[in-house]
Amino acid sequence: MAKKYHLFEVYGIELEYMLVNTNSFKVAPIVDVLLTKKNGELTSDIDNGTVAWSNELVAHVIEIKTNGPTNNINNLAEAFHKNITEINALLKPLNAKLLPTASHPTMNPLKDTQLWKHSYSEVYELYNRIFDCKGHGWSNVQSTHINLPFYDDKEFEKLHAAIRIILPLIPGLCASSPILDGKITGFKDTRLEYYKTNQKEIPEMTGLVIPERVFTKADYYATIFEPIKQVIKKYDTNNILDHHFLNSRGAIARFDRNAIEIRLVDIQECPKADIAICVLIIEVLKLLVNEDSTSLKKQKKWLKQDLYSILNAVIKDGEVYKISNLDYLELFGIKQVSNVKNVWHHLYMLVKENIPEDYQKALEIIFNHGTLSTRIVKALNQDVSVKNIELVYNQLAKCLEENKLFIPIN
Repeated sequence: MAKKYHLFEVYGIELEYMLVNTNSFKVAPIVDVLLTKKNGELTSDIDNGTVAWSNELVAHVIEIKTNGPTNNINNLAEAFHKNITEINALLKPLNAKLLPTASHPTMNPLKDTQLWKHSYSEVYELYNRIFDCKGHGWSNVQSTHINLPFYDDKEFEKLHAAIRIILPLIPGLCASSPILDGKITGFKDTRLEYYKTNQKEIPEMTGLVIPERVFTKADYYATIFEPIKQVIKKYDTNNILDHHFLNSRGAIARFDRNAIEIRLVDIQECPKADIAICVLIIEVLKLLVNEDSTSLKKQKKWLKQDLYSILNAVIKDGEVYKISNLDYLELFGIKQVSNVKNVWHHLYMLVKENIPEDYQKALEIIFNHGTLSTRIVKALNQDVSVKNIELVYNQLAKCLEENKLFIPIN
C-alpha cells in the first residue's frame, strides 16, 4: 500500500518527450537503445536520483518524472533539465535528440509508429488490437502529468471538485500542438482534439474528458470504474488491464496511490515553462480548495457537459477564447465576459507571491506572447513548408537543451 499524503503535501510531475533523428527529423524509435546505453542492459525504468526515466506505449517516446512524490517543486525545472542534457548527450552519437511540444509536426503515424516491444508489451498489444494505436491520438501526443495527493474521501471531494472546475482553462495556458501532417490544424490544442475521440470504440473510458460529479471513492467506483470494467471484459479476455490504467478522463483518480492525475497539460518547450505552468495550476487549485473565490458547494454543482462545452472551445481557440458564461467566471471572482488569457492572468495575480521569480518570468512570457501554439504559428509566419517547420521545431529543440522559453523573432 502506497504511503498516503495530505493535500498539496507532495507532488508528482511526469514529462514526455519524443526522440527524433537529427538529420531526417523523423521520429527515432530507439528508446530501448537509450535505456540500454544508460543502464548497461535494457530495463523499462531507470532510477536517476531525484528523477526517473521510463518507456511509453510507443518506441520513440520517453518519460522523465519525479522519482516518487516530492515536496520540493521549486527546484524541479533544474533537475529535469539536467536529465534532458544527459539524455541528449547519450543520443548524440545515435544521431538523435529530444524534441519538445505535444506533437511532432510532420510525423506520419501510420508509417512511423513502432509500439514498445519489451515489458508490458502484452498490455500495449491489447490496446493496439482494440484501438489501433498507430494514429496521431496515440503515437503523437506528448503531455505533462500533474499528480496531487488526497488523504481520504473528504480531501478527495475538495480536490476533485477544484480540478474539474479548472480543467476547461488548461489548454488556454499550455496548448503546444498547432500543427499535424505539416499543416496548421486550426486547433491550438490538436493533441486534446484527438484525445477526445481516440478511444471512441469504448466511450466509457474517456467519457466527456471532464470527470463526472463524483466526490467519494465509492461513487467513483460505481460511476466510472464499474462501467469501464464491464465493457472491457469482451476485449480483455485474459484480464490483464487495470481499471486505473483504462480510465482516460482529463483527470483520473488513482486510488491505488491516493492521488489525482491531471492529464490535459501539453508539454512545453523547456522544463522551466512546464514547471511554471504546473506551479500556477497547483496554486490556483489551492485557492479553490480553500474556498477563497467560491464555495465547495458551488464547485460541486457543475455538470460535466457545461464544463466540457467550455473546454471544447478552449481546445480550438486557446487563450483568445472569450468565456461568456458568467456563472463559470464567477467561480474565480470575475464579473464580466473575459478571454481565457485574462482569466489566467487574473488568477496569476492572486497567487503570484507564492510563485518563485524564475517561474513568474516564464509565465509572464506566456501572458505577453501567447501559448506555445500561438508562438509557433507566429514564428512560421505563414510559411508551412517542411523546411520552415523543421527550422522552427529545431529552435524549440534548442530551447529544450538550454532550458529557455521560445520567443518568436518576427
